[in-house]
Amino acid sequence: MILIHTIFVGRPRKITDEAGTWESSIYRQAVFGPVQLDSHGIVGDQVADRENHGRPSQAVCIHPIEHYKFWNEQFRLVDPARQLGPGSVGENWTIEGGNESTICVGDTYSIGSSEVQVSGPRGPCWKQERKLKLPGFLKRTIESLRTGFYVQVLKCGTVQAGDNWHLKSRPNPWLTVHATNVCYYQNPVRETIERILATPEVAEGWKRMFVKKLGMESTS
Repeated sequence: MILIHTIFVGRPRKITDEAGTWESSIYRQAVFGPVQLDSHGIVGDQVADRENHGRPSQAVCIHPIEHYKFWNEQFRLVDPARQLGPGSVGENWTIEGGNESTICVGDTYSIGSSEVQVSGPRGPCWKQERKLKLPGFLKRTIESLRTGFYVQVLKCGTVQAGDNWHLKSRPNPWLTVHATNVCYYQNPVRETIERILATPEVAEGWKRMFVKKLGMESTS
């Protein structure tokens, strides 16, 4: 059973570090009690980079809680004050009981009074590495394919931490989030890409990226 472990909400803010000043909503804070979902995501949550984020297919950003044990081991974060945990990579929901290998693109779930559909992996972002101050985090995310994923909102409603995910439909059992990542980052097989491009539930942003991947292959 998949459930929401923690919900996070953020707004754009300017951050100054040793490399300069940058703007992001990645420093999200946990919220408790019911929150409202609309077609753009959690009411009150905002994104800073509207060119790459904020589409309906990116309404809610999700990261499996089990990955944090992996990150802490990979980067030898033994100090409790330094260890990563829910919210560390800027997700909206940290979940228990599911991951990229068990969740498929196109899966539709009822959660609370809402309904959401998995639209594709989260594209790893340099801002995660900059926030965490862990050199190599972006590279390791891509290598391990522990990206997290996005859902779009099919039915607006209310959700809260502890809500279970109830699978309503799985039109693409062959296309896990992990398989999507494998095809893009590790093994871009043309036949698989063409099948992904023909899958209506895949986010348009990912389809554009796969089209470019096909173009790179054809010129190589």
